[in-house]
Amino acid sequence: MNFDLSFYKDKRVFITGHTGFKGSWMCKLLSGFGAKVTGYATEPPTRPSLFEIANIEKDVHSVIGDIRNYTSLKEAFDSAEPEILFHLAAQPIVRDSYKAPRYTYETNVMGTVNILECIRNSSCVRSFLNITTDKVYLNKEWSWGYRENEELNGYDPYSNSKSCSELVTHSYRNSFFADGKTAISTARAGNVIGGGDFANDRIIPDCIRAAQNHEDIIVRNPYSTRPYQHVLEPIYAYLMIAAKQFEDTQYADCYNVGPDDVDCFQTGALVDLFLKYWGGGIKRINCPDGGPHEANFLKLDCSKLKNTFGWKPHWNLEKAIEKVVEWSKCRLDGGDIRACMDNQISEFLCV
Repeated sequence: MNFDLSFYKDKRVFITGHTGFKGSWMCKLLSGFGAKVTGYATEPPTRPSLFEIANIEKDVHSVIGDIRNYTSLKEAFDSAEPEILFHLAAQPIVRDSYKAPRYTYETNVMGTVNILECIRNSSCVRSFLNITTDKVYLNKEWSWGYRENEELNGYDPYSNSKSCSELVTHSYRNSFFADGKTAISTARAGNVIGGGDFANDRIIPDCIRAAQNHEDIIVRNPYSTRPYQHVLEPIYAYLMIAAKQFEDTQYADCYNVGPDDVDCFQTGALVDLFLKYWGGGIKRINCPDGGPHEANFLKLDCSKLKNTFGWKPHWNLEKAIEKVVEWSKCRLDGGDIRACMDNQISEFLCV
């Protein structure tokens, strides 16, 4: 089923974490369909950042603030009076969560409490979606995908804090939103890739940085298997879930959002695919660094999302990598980044 994004025309939408990689793509897509978007986030988390390169600020009302600051968040929320709210603000890096566990929990758990408090103390929001991660599950290194009814118990501080964020959301839904006036859902997405991701300790940004410098690509976990998808895949699914539950609260639930099994790749194979499209004669070098614990095998069962909404992925992983390289080379060549994003969005929606 292709969901008609014109649903969002003139809708008042609030996005936490809008200055991040995924948030910037969401703002670009929503503004293109006429949504009235307010974003609340800290300054862009990377330098450079997609938010600045693509001048996303011209598309939305951008409020710079910390999700941990309830007073500041409530002021922005009250001013926007949103009908639909997407919660993306997070400390999203596993390795950084080992370095700053307190900050990670404050942001990912209390940030969720704060946004739900804003909703609880208002009457404007009809649809709320908390975006978490595939890492919320207790990872038993199974060869099959985790389903939404599996145990939540992430191992590292990042993953565990997002498990807690899920539990907070479920508690608020049961305790304060049982009347059905506000639809509350969570979405658990796999690893995303796409143009404009400049984060540290993510494999594709690391690949691009190495390729730009004509250096070989160092891969620390070449045999780890992950579900990879283009960033537009989960964003499209998020927008669909939020719209459907806006129209009918029976759709309020928790949903996995990930690629088909064929696109659950080992990291080394993903790098090889990147090298195919980038060219230039560089190669990958496997170099385990003995870093902190990370899951070795993880994938999602997305049959619930497919069966409920008739959803399916638009692009396979090879197409996603092709689009990452296209965006990155556009930037390196001084091309029009906004036009490149618009073209990729149009191509994605036409599939």
